[in-house]
Amino acid sequence: MSNVNSEYQLTRADVDFFVENGYLGPYAAMSPAEMAPIRAEIETKVLNSDGPNPRRPMQSRHMDNPAVYDLASHPAIIERIAGLLGPDLVVWTTNFWLKDPGSPEIPWHQDINFWPIEPPVNISAWIAIDDVTVENSCLQIIPGSHRQFLQHTDAPEEMAIKEMVAPDAYDASRAVDMELKPGEFFLFSERLLHASSKNTSKKRRLGLAIRVTLPIAHIFQDTHLHPGHTAILAKGVDVMGFNRYAGRPAS
Repeated sequence: MSNVNSEYQLTRADVDFFVENGYLGPYAAMSPAEMAPIRAEIETKVLNSDGPNPRRPMQSRHMDNPAVYDLASHPAIIERIAGLLGPDLVVWTTNFWLKDPGSPEIPWHQDINFWPIEPPVNISAWIAIDDVTVENSCLQIIPGSHRQFLQHTDAPEEMAIKEMVAPDAYDASRAVDMELKPGEFFLFSERLLHASSKNTSKKRRLGLAIRVTLPIAHIFQDTHLHPGHTAILAKGVDVMGFNRYAGRPAS
């Protein structure tokens, strides 16, 4: 871990905790006051506009918005992930998760069930744009659930995603609520079981998921992503040449 910025360097205990539990955090990338103008930028230029992916407007906005690019490559996030995955890191996609009041439940699932990368190596950072609380449907996680791949099945139609892990495959009583202030984030494995309830409050919940892998991973654009997709070489070098990168977009 000597190549990691000392300000964000993980301890051996941090690494052991991640290996055992599948997540780390929360940490603060910035204060709520520092997040406020970024939130305004996202509300003005992202939430009300089309993005690079014509099928998923909330995906890959690092490609067309500099504020999102800066969040996705923030050193507080990338340097900590380097303490887990090493010095060469690729942000392969980003996705805003918006839950307006009344938005439906997202059932328990493992992200790797849905993703177009091979090998399936990933650490996600989920950074809060709004206040994220139990009241407005924060993420819930089950520590240690990343230690196995779980079979997914069809989810009920009222759910926000199409597949979920069968209820008898996990113990929901072990769930941890991941409440976050604006500017705080946590890290989690591609296999960590997580979910969020229906937003029954009157408050919006907005966060950005930043997906980080290694240069050895192939990013397939024909599923989930889109033709023309570009990633961010967030740290180090890529000697493999499998994927396409672009720099910070113009404002």
